[in-house]
Amino acid sequence: MTPQEKGSSTTTDLLLGGRVKIVQPQEGYRVAVDPILLAASITLPPSATVLDVGCGTGGALFCLLSRLDTVRGVGLEQHGPFADLARRGADENDFAKRAEIVTGNLAVPPKDWAASFDAVMTNPPFFEAGTVPSRPGQDSTHAVTDLSLPSWIAQCLSLLRQGGLFSIIHRAERLADIIQALSGCGSIVVIPIWPKVNTAAKRVIVTALKGRKSPATLCPGLILHTEDDSYTAEADAILRDGAALKFLP
Repeated sequence: MTPQEKGSSTTTDLLLGGRVKIVQPQEGYRVAVDPILLAASITLPPSATVLDVGCGTGGALFCLLSRLDTVRGVGLEQHGPFADLARRGADENDFAKRAEIVTGNLAVPPKDWAASFDAVMTNPPFFEAGTVPSRPGQDSTHAVTDLSLPSWIAQCLSLLRQGGLFSIIHRAERLADIIQALSGCGSIVVIPIWPKVNTAAKRVIVTALKGRKSPATLCPGLILHTEDDSYTAEADAILRDGAALKFLP
């Protein structure tokens, strides 16, 4: 990401090698690699509609719309200031006709959203209320939710049509909880994300199809960095070139 504005409360930064702009706070929550990887896990047919739950300032949604140029997206964000920045980002990327940002709570989504989206993707808050570790000087607004992870996933699935695609990125230690919450889905694909070779995975991406019964697949996964801390060729293709994430070799 390349800062474009300095000396203000927000910056306009570049993702995917400059193809996507993101307006975000200068301090506190800022887009890292997780939303970009999440967007890379989604493949959809033309004219499909995707919902990004907890869209923040729009990083995942805008990366996806940049790669899939006929897809329409909706972002749901509870934190009003982040939603406002996401709307600014939609304008910056000329996505105003393809992206709608809604300020709202996943626990009480609009009634007409039920089972209506072709795909739902989410990079949920990592911590549930009362469990977030102390992080002095850091804004934890984006990191905490009143919903448990299973409840968060259940709500996401309620907004997904039968046969629709669900994708989540989360801490690897929550994999068992994610799999259990997807009991009504099939074609589950687990993609470990390793910081480097011979290190434990810190993140996992899990995709699934609602209402299907196909068996699960554990993929080889993605290694982010080489030993000199530069991005691997596979990671660079996703983070800078906007490539889709390859599930299988």
